[in-house]
Amino acid sequence: MVPGELGQRRDLWAFYALTAFAAVMYAVPGEWIPALAPLRLALVTSGLAAGLMVMRRLGRAEPLYVDGSRGLALIGFSTLAVASISWSLNPEVTQATGIELLKLTAIYLTIVNVITTGRRLAVMAGAMVLASVVTSIGVIDWYFTGVDLVEGFRARWVGVYADPNHMAMNLALVVPLAVAFVARKGSAWVWRLACLAAAVLAVTAIVLSHSRGGFIGLSVAMALWAVREKRRIQAMVVGSLFVLGLLVFAPQSFWQRNETVASFQEDASAMGRVYAWQVASRISLDKPLLGVGAGSFRYAWPLYAPPEARRAYVAHNIFLDVVGELGWVGLAFFLVFAGGAAGGAFEASRDKQMGWLARALSASVVGYLVCDLFSGYILSAHCYVLFGLAAAAHRIARTAEATSTSLAVGKVPAPGGPVVASWEGSGHAA
Repeated sequence: MVPGELGQRRDLWAFYALTAFAAVMYAVPGEWIPALAPLRLALVTSGLAAGLMVMRRLGRAEPLYVDGSRGLALIGFSTLAVASISWSLNPEVTQATGIELLKLTAIYLTIVNVITTGRRLAVMAGAMVLASVVTSIGVIDWYFTGVDLVEGFRARWVGVYADPNHMAMNLALVVPLAVAFVARKGSAWVWRLACLAAAVLAVTAIVLSHSRGGFIGLSVAMALWAVREKRRIQAMVVGSLFVLGLLVFAPQSFWQRNETVASFQEDASAMGRVYAWQVASRISLDKPLLGVGAGSFRYAWPLYAPPEARRAYVAHNIFLDVVGELGWVGLAFFLVFAGGAAGGAFEASRDKQMGWLARALSASVVGYLVCDLFSGYILSAHCYVLFGLAAAAHRIARTAEATSTSLAVGKVPAPGGPVVASWEGSGHAA
């Protein structure tokens, strides 16, 4: 086998491993199948994808693509998190948080280096949609069997889905992707039916979680997708069916919990958010530049919380969490990263071949960030995978545009980077 073929083979296997990681991220088989727990499938699949990607680039003497300002900002963010051990209120927790952030940074960089065609982008997004069915069924089953409900009525599941809010926001991001596949012309009816089922199950699980932030984020994402989708009438019909189904099937407890927003002073959960935001504000006033150290927000609670706030909460807002733990320096890094991913997805939405999926990704990114206004999960793998897919869509669209422009003026693209197809192709990088 010649070196070029070996490099392409490694790149293809890296893509398979990355897609497997996306599926494992939702199906979490190690959490509900005891025999699989020791295998640590998420770590194995993500590590294998990253390793094969690096081997391919070393073998062909190709530079690692760091994704410009977005990737550099993420590298700076994770590096700052590791460096914050030196000033952290809890160095051990900060060390663990920093290591996890480095792993998530590696996953992001692997995605933008391996997902180089529209076909690959669609396959990985489709894997997430299908795997989310496992999560949704798990949540729905636990709700109707009354297993381990939070506050006696809020559904959840295993692993990272044990928190109803975290579960809701992670399922919300797949709904726009699923409906985009459903609305896509030319797809097999079996595939469209499977995506429709995934969307319905995800929405049901979100409703049963009684997550107010998850519901708001999902509503914003779906509204944005419907407004921006070129086949607007069909999109509006899908959105109307979504609202109608919510009105008909949502339990009374769902509406009762959402009504407490107007009287948040009497809601312990809502007041926990208010106290957390006060803590973040006081930390920022005391340590504005670098915060109290990655992962140390809850450990700073006794020092900054008002006297009536006896229980320590997470920040319940990812931006305030970053400000509290890594200061305004960390927030600047994070805003460049998150804003760049969102902007990239919106720019890729204009691509003729891939725009339908980029519009769904942009809706998912916006909805996820709205959810994060009410949550605070710096270490969510779903966040970095979603932003990685958005950045990959942007790179693919820019490469396709540059290639098209070069061909239009009769010039061959410069050999400085790989030329990849925006949609059709061999399924691996050229």
